[in-house]
Amino acid sequence: MVSRRLFFAILFVFGLWVAVCAADMLTLDKELSQIEFVGSKPGASHRGGFKRFTADLAADWGDLSKSSLKIEIDATSLWSDSDALAAHLKKSDFFDVSRYPSITFETTRIELKSANEAVVTGKLTMLGKAVEVAIPCKIEVADGGLRVKSEFKIDRMQWGMTYGRGRVEDEVEVTTRFEFGR
Repeated sequence: MVSRRLFFAILFVFGLWVAVCAADMLTLDKELSQIEFVGSKPGASHRGGFKRFTADLAADWGDLSKSSLKIEIDATSLWSDSDALAAHLKKSDFFDVSRYPSITFETTRIELKSANEAVVTGKLTMLGKAVEVAIPCKIEVADGGLRVKSEFKIDRMQWGMTYGRGRVEDEVEVTTRFEFGR
C-alpha cells in the first residue's frame, strides 16, 4: 500500500511534469534579434548594444502570463558607434567586463495588458547586483512563434555605474527585439 506521503510526492512530481510539458520551449532567432542602448550627455548621444546573447523562452500558449524568459548577455560583446567609447564602456567605470562578463535577465512576473501588450518584470543582474525592472513590451504571435519588442529606460546608477555623474545622463534608453520560433 502506498503511503500518503509517497502518494503526494508522486502527485507533485506529476504536476511539475505536466507544467513543464505545457510550456513550449521556443528558439531564439539570433539574426532577427537585438539588444541596443543609447547613452546621452549634454549635446551628444551614442548608440551601442551587445552582439552575443541567448534567450530561453518557455511559452505557455494557454496563458502567456505564465510564460518565462531568461536572457544571458555576453557583456564582452558590447559595441558602440565609437570604438574608443566601446573600450571605455567595457572598463570598470561602466560594465567592468573583465570581472562581470555576463548580464542576465530573468522574469519574475508577466502581466498581460492586452492581446499584444504586456509588462515583463524580472531581475536584471549587472555588475553582480540584481535589480527588479518592469519592461513594457509589444507582443506578436505569428507562425507558431513569438515576437517581443520593447523600449524602456534604466537608471545606470542602480547598478553602481556612477562614472560621469552630472556629465553623463543617469538614464539609458534600451531597445530590444526578440524573435522566437519553434
